[in-house]
Amino acid sequence: MAFIDYYKTLGLAKNASKAAIKKAYRKLARKYHPDLNPNDKISEKKFKEINEANEILSNPENRKKYDQHGEHWQNAEAFEQEKQRQQHYQRSSQSSPRGAAQEDFSNIFEDIFGRTSSGEKTKFRGQDYNSELELSLKEVYKTHQKVITVNGKNIRMTIPAGVENGQIIKIKGHGGKGANGGPNGDLYIQFSIINHSKFKRDKNNLHLIVDLDIYTALLGGQLLVDTFEGKVKLTVKPETQNATTVKLKGKGFPIYKKEDLFGDLFITYQLKIPSQLSQKEKNLFKELQKLHKL
Repeated sequence: MAFIDYYKTLGLAKNASKAAIKKAYRKLARKYHPDLNPNDKISEKKFKEINEANEILSNPENRKKYDQHGEHWQNAEAFEQEKQRQQHYQRSSQSSPRGAAQEDFSNIFEDIFGRTSSGEKTKFRGQDYNSELELSLKEVYKTHQKVITVNGKNIRMTIPAGVENGQIIKIKGHGGKGANGGPNGDLYIQFSIINHSKFKRDKNNLHLIVDLDIYTALLGGQLLVDTFEGKVKLTVKPETQNATTVKLKGKGFPIYKKEDLFGDLFITYQLKIPSQLSQKEKNLFKELQKLHKL
């Protein structure tokens, strides 16, 4: 197997920071994404290589193994264990012919990546894959299915309502293929939730700023306000002050993996002062000012 320079794949130096790796991956993934390059085999291959490089270099532990062991990074632990065993064997075999010990040590890779000393093939678990999935806040409000592409393979997954930004879920067995009959690795997906709505999310609760005209604030009345599932009618108390917050119970965000349970929606009133008053309106406000001082 030829050595793959994953740093070169992402156009990075070996000492690149984690942030630089993430930035380079996002830029190249957008450029070569299959949706933007339909029926383009070269872009499809490039996209697969970019994902593979990111899956290894974005994981600190895997990156360290890759830097030390190159193409054999997935079996680094087995190699180190075998190396220690052989070194111990050398030290304890001074009474044996020197050449035999050296020959045994030189066959470490054959033992690890081919067969054990007993002649049986060593089973190795496949590598874990890491991927990032970008979704809108609206998309994660309800449970839905989505097809994602990882290393050229389409995977249908169910995304539970209420997942949070930065949350990671595991899809068992969808990582790299195991060697010599070993189990497949797992796929770890990190969610990046983009909020284009006017709501601000705080875990299971939502916050919304609503304009309140001065007349309704003073006299009270009813107001139509938005929720994630449509408009609701809200009663405003007379003499409501600016920045007053009211809670709409159960109108927030769904609680992760708890069906039919929701957080709350907090409405904060922002007093809206009228502008471009006519002379008559100004006079009326002056009269009100005088009355209020009495």
